[in-house]
Amino acid sequence: MSAADQSRAAPFSNSPKQKMTQRSDLARQQRIWGWVFLSPWLFGFTVFTAVPIFVSLIFTFTKFSLSSDDPIRFVGMDNWVKLFTDPVALGALGVTVKFALIAVPVGIILPLSMAALLNSKNLWGKTLWRPLYYMPYMVPAISSIFIWQSFLNGDTGWLNRVLRAVGVQEPPNWIQNESTILFAFLLIGVWGVGNAMLTMLATMQGVPTELYEAADVDGANGLTKFRKITIPMISPVIFYNLVLSVIGVMQYFVVPYVITRGTGNPNNSAYFFNMHLYKTAFAFFDMGYGATQAWFIFIIALVLTIGMFVTSKRWVYYASGDQ
Repeated sequence: MSAADQSRAAPFSNSPKQKMTQRSDLARQQRIWGWVFLSPWLFGFTVFTAVPIFVSLIFTFTKFSLSSDDPIRFVGMDNWVKLFTDPVALGALGVTVKFALIAVPVGIILPLSMAALLNSKNLWGKTLWRPLYYMPYMVPAISSIFIWQSFLNGDTGWLNRVLRAVGVQEPPNWIQNESTILFAFLLIGVWGVGNAMLTMLATMQGVPTELYEAADVDGANGLTKFRKITIPMISPVIFYNLVLSVIGVMQYFVVPYVITRGTGNPNNSAYFFNMHLYKTAFAFFDMGYGATQAWFIFIIALVLTIGMFVTSKRWVYYASGDQ
């Protein structure tokens, strides 16, 4: 065979072992370049997230105050004992739990109902209602709070004007009454359920029509189809919004802080746990006790989330067959 023939045959003469070596080299290069491109994010996550989280855990066992020149002192479990015996902290936790028991169910049922309504074939003006429901979600949080603060004003607010017009002689002062202020916060939160509604609506529209047709043949009514077909088929999205709602209510801070100006009044009925955490750490500069409160609310959210994931195997249906 001539030299030219040998050179032409060379590319096809690689053994399987050589080809495997070449593929492994290529995969190794791809992994290296992948780590290179990920390195800025990994550096930022490590320096600005992972390390501060670890340091805050250490602070929970120390006496550390920014308002004092005293050095950081190890105090063991003193901060945790103080937390469980602090009536203000326990009261703030009670307010958070009370609001969660109201807000989380409403935050799931209301967007689910709205999505079912917009998915109805007989509803007029769907193209108009969908953006109208979603638009409040796009309003910046502080702006929406000021809008609602004016709307819920006991003397000049439009809600009480409407109530007086329909015959209610003494409507409540929503944000100044301890029995109604949590419902005022609920109204503010309900205004922004458009995102959850949109995800549920998109999932409903992806439910196979064959299932509804088979149910029609069996004589099922609309409620039965919604309960037996729609809810199981969109249960992963319901579960997703449920997890976000629980985590969000554990982080609830901006609305009560702005409306009550950080006081939690009237009579601490709007004094949420995160407001107490914020005051402890950034008003009284007690970083050790503040870190303990932060880890406490994180542990509660983590336990609730794990519990939801464990129980989801019983009621969340996945099209792939995994439950």
